Amino acid sequence: MNCRVCDSTNLELAVDLGSQPWCNHFLKPEEIGKEPFYPLRLLYCQDCETVQLDYTVKKEIMFGNHTYLSGVTKSLSEHFKTVAQEVDTRFFEDLKSKCVLDIGSNDGTQLQHFKALGYDVLGVESSKTTAKIANDSGITTLNEFFNLELVQRLNRKFHIINAAGVFFHLEELHSVTEGIREALRDDGVFVVQFLYMKRIVENLAFDQIYHEHLLYYNLKNIEVLLNRHGLAMFDAYLSPIHGGSIVGFVTHKGKREISDRLQTLRQAETDERSNEFATYLEFGDRIKQMKLQNLSYLENAKKEGKKIFGFGAPVKGNTMLNYFGVGTQYLDCLVEKNELRRDLYSPGMHIPIVIEKEVCDLPDIYYVLAWNFKKEILANNQHLIDKGIEFYFPVNPKEV
Repeated sequence: MNCRVCDSTNLELAVDLGSQPWCNHFLKPEEIGKEPFYPLRLLYCQDCETVQLDYTVKKEIMFGNHTYLSGVTKSLSEHFKTVAQEVDTRFFEDLKSKCVLDIGSNDGTQLQHFKALGYDVLGVESSKTTAKIANDSGITTLNEFFNLELVQRLNRKFHIINAAGVFFHLEELHSVTEGIREALRDDGVFVVQFLYMKRIVENLAFDQIYHEHLLYYNLKNIEVLLNRHGLAMFDAYLSPIHGGSIVGFVTHKGKREISDRLQTLRQAETDERSNEFATYLEFGDRIKQMKLQNLSYLENAKKEGKKIFGFGAPVKGNTMLNYFGVGTQYLDCLVEKNELRRDLYSPGMHIPIVIEKEVCDLPDIYYVLAWNFKKEILANNQHLIDKGIEFYFPVNPKEV
C-alpha cells in the first residue's frame, strides 16, 4: 500500500493486534457470531514517519449509523465548551456575524457551545441516527460525509472549522483536507483535535488503535499532511481529554506566527524519539507484556470468587477485550450509560451490555474500559468505592 499521508511505499509493520471485528458494531442477539473480522495492524512510514492501519474498513460500514454519542460524558462536553470559548476569545470575539463548521459533528455537543457564543453553526455528520439527534436539538446538521465535493456544493466560507476526534478517521484524507482549505476564510482558524500518538505510546493505551482510526498523528506527521494542502499549524497544546489529545490551531500557510508552545511540543517529540521506528517496535513488545499482566489479574480475581463487571462499553474497549481474549469467562457484563447500546453485545467477545442506572446486583470489581474519564468515574462512584468495590484501570493515563 501507499502511505496515507505522503504516498510513499516505504512502509514496515510496527504493531500487529491480530484479526478483530469492527469494534463499534455492537451486536443484536441475532448477530452474535456473524460479525466479520479484519486485520488490525499498524504500519510505519519510513519517509514521513506516520503510523497507520494497513487495512481499511469502508467508511459506509463504520460511520453510516454508529452508536457513539459525544454528549453522554460531562467532562467531554466541558472540554468542548472550553475549546469554543478559547477560540472565540482569541480570534473572533469582536465579530457580530461569525460562523462555524463542525466536521463529524456527532450529536451537536461541540456546536451547542459555539451557538451559545452567537455563532451560526453547521454540522456535517455521517451517522443518520446521530445527525437526527443533533437536528432535533436545534443544531443544523447535514447527514453526509465531508469532502471537497460537499464543500463545492456548499459554496461557503467559515471563520472556524472544527474537527474533534475525526481527523484520524478519514478514508478520503486528501479530499477532506483540501475541502477544509477551500472552506476556510483567509483569516479563519481550523481547530483540529486528535489523539496524540506520543501520549498513546506513553500511556500504553493500545486500545485506542481500532479500525475507525486509520491514522495516528504526532505533530511532525500531521504537519506534513497540512503543509501538503497549503495549511499550517501555528499553535497547539496538549489536553488531558481521552488520555492526552492535541488541540491544534491551523490556518493558511504564512498567515500567522508559530507559537512558542508549539515549538516546545515539536522539540519534545525529537528529544524523546517519538517518531522513530524503534519506539513503535518497543510499544508492541510492551503491549504483549500488558496482556499477560491483565490476564493474570483477572484469572486470580476469578479464582478468589470475585464478580467482575466491565465499566463502560467504549469502542476502544473492544480492541482490548479482543486482543486479551477477555469475554464472559471473566466479565459478567459491560455497564454503560449510552441508551443506544441497550440490550446489545460487544463484538467479538459477546459480553452483554447493561444500562448503568439499572444495575442492582453490584460486582466486587469494575474493570474500567472507559479509563480516559478516570477522574469523572472515580468522583461519581466514591459511594461504591466506600463500600469496598474495586475500580481497576488497565490503562492509567499520565497527568497532563
